[in-house]
Amino acid sequence: MKWQIDELEIDNQIVIAPMAGITNPAYRGILKEYGAGLIYTEMVSDKGLGYQNKKTWEMLEIVPSEHPISLQLFGSEPESMTKAARIIDQETTADIIDINLGCPVPKVIKSGAGSRLMCVPDRVFAIVSSVASAVKKPVTVKIRSGWDSQHINAVEIAKICEKAGAKAIAVHGRTRAQVYSGKADWDIIKAVREAVKIPVIGNGDITSPEIAKRMLDETGCQAIMIGRGVLGRPWLVRQVQEYLETGTYEERVSLQERCQIIFRHLQRLKESKGEKLAVLEMRSHGAWYLKGLKNASDIKVQLSAAQSISDFSKIIQTYFSYLETLGN
Repeated sequence: MKWQIDELEIDNQIVIAPMAGITNPAYRGILKEYGAGLIYTEMVSDKGLGYQNKKTWEMLEIVPSEHPISLQLFGSEPESMTKAARIIDQETTADIIDINLGCPVPKVIKSGAGSRLMCVPDRVFAIVSSVASAVKKPVTVKIRSGWDSQHINAVEIAKICEKAGAKAIAVHGRTRAQVYSGKADWDIIKAVREAVKIPVIGNGDITSPEIAKRMLDETGCQAIMIGRGVLGRPWLVRQVQEYLETGTYEERVSLQERCQIIFRHLQRLKESKGEKLAVLEMRSHGAWYLKGLKNASDIKVQLSAAQSISDFSKIIQTYFSYLETLGN
């Protein structure tokens, strides 16, 4: 089902969460090929952009096939956030500028950014209103349910963001204290949906097509956001879309498809980051891709020691040839 953020039309209700070290161009392209309606970039530092940091600026790279795409920004000061947002607005092809109010990582929290901002509602309004009034692209916000179980304030923050000019809000149904543990609270997503008029994207615990549909049904949110559920499983996007459209989906993923995606991912990382970084990143991705396959534990150990693309490729080829003999 199509939906909109401001005037931007999005083809389906599947949104890919921003994930550091994951949603770079190499993997974003794969997720888009599987049918993701909207993809978020890794979060980008406002100070990094302001100080002309080379690596930060490289994170602004967007290719045409990735649209629509949301470029996520993090920081804690209205002035520097606005300066960075103007850069994104004027010098990138991003369709949306997203403000991160949900990151639970200690390094981000210590800087006063991420989910720490949910403890300072006035600062949230100052940042969102300043950014929204300074750019032409629609501004959205990603939040958590609150700081901890004693401070659940997603509804309050969502209302503030809407008043400040946000055009949509994504809600992760966990507190900062939970990080990624425990169960996501979908009730808070529903409460936010009922409290604001802008679109709400529900995030938390979506690992199957059935769960994705249940979130839409139970919360009334306009779209669902998948994060860790697509690690090593980009085909989950296709399965969710099939299920939402037809009520059924192809559950089995062939060995050939898995193997092809691993090599496609490896090649794209090599093209964008060079061999050394490609292999380092694919050590993690490789383990995720092999999850649930027969006798994968030893192979994951071998991949973690791979030093070159040649090493990595031989391990994967040998393993999948072995799986074929088992008829897996």
